Amino acid sequence: MHAPCSNRAECHLRGPKSVNKGYPRGCQTIYTHHLSNVIDGYTMAKPLTPALDAEQFAFPLNGGLTLRGYRGEVRDGTPLVLLHSINAAPSAMEMRPLFEYYRDKRPVWAPDLPGFGLSDRPNIPYSSNMYARWLAEWLESLEAPADVVALSLTGEFMARAILEQGVAVRSLTLISPTGMGVRTPPVAPSGSRIDRLLGSRWVGRPLFTLLTSKPSIRWFLGQAFVGATPEHIVRYALETASQPGAHHAPLKFLTFSLFTEQAVSRLYSRLKLPCLVLYDRDPNIGFERLPELTDVHSQWAAKQLSPSLGLPHWELTTETIEALEDFWKPPGQGRGVQAISWITARAASRPDSVAIGTPGPG
Repeated sequence: MHAPCSNRAECHLRGPKSVNKGYPRGCQTIYTHHLSNVIDGYTMAKPLTPALDAEQFAFPLNGGLTLRGYRGEVRDGTPLVLLHSINAAPSAMEMRPLFEYYRDKRPVWAPDLPGFGLSDRPNIPYSSNMYARWLAEWLESLEAPADVVALSLTGEFMARAILEQGVAVRSLTLISPTGMGVRTPPVAPSGSRIDRLLGSRWVGRPLFTLLTSKPSIRWFLGQAFVGATPEHIVRYALETASQPGAHHAPLKFLTFSLFTEQAVSRLYSRLKLPCLVLYDRDPNIGFERLPELTDVHSQWAAKQLSPSLGLPHWELTTETIEALEDFWKPPGQGRGVQAISWITARAASRPDSVAIGTPGPG
């Protein structure tokens, strides 16, 4: 064990090519990441392969959990935080195209949220408030307010972190965000019959196994791509879904209790920072209420990236990066985070229903 680090955000799990130069006293180089190999005491699982070929970090959250993820090579500048969605098998892999582009250009972080990827996956009552607290706690440890890019449902968590936890964020970009359609999913509250059934070993676990089978993963991911689904995304989703505790957070997601009802009025419309929405068609969510933000609030902007189906940063990477760079431009250099009322969104006629298992819905 190494001595407690005075700066929790700088305590890293580092790869073989990394050095420990310049990090706070008490940190040490660690070359392997250990995960338990036992599920329910009898099923073996291999340690999870990293989603990104990058330096790993570990951040101890209040309550005994550890948030883990990846960071780029650059240390100076405004941090860029990339947040994956919530579904049956998400991870930082979902943000890979943006991470790879920015990793040598500015400080970039891509965490695996608790319940997923390299982070701890305890059996706890996951909630939107809980994710908001975790995000705020970690973001506050960074050296400066970050530009945050959140995929799908995680955008709601970030809005809560800003509004309820008071975390300082420079800007917020939402890719295919939930909560902007005219329909909302039926919520099964904590303790309800559906919640208890999904939490049971006899119903929840078999359902999760079905949803994370190779045919299911391939079908769900296929809904998020206009073209062919990259095979490495399928493989990694299968691998991360086979890890110890992989079912806990996704089963809570299936109750729809992680979603916020009336998110436009309760969350998004209350944000005061510059916000950008990147969207097109999505088979799982709708954007009919997006004009309520872009037409009324000057800090909101939107850009339709077509053709895409929930993951524009994968199939339209160049267009996504151009939209982000335009959004982040300083005042006086064109559009920017201080002058962003530049695009009026065209609402897509898609119901805000949620399918289970894809990156799109959460």
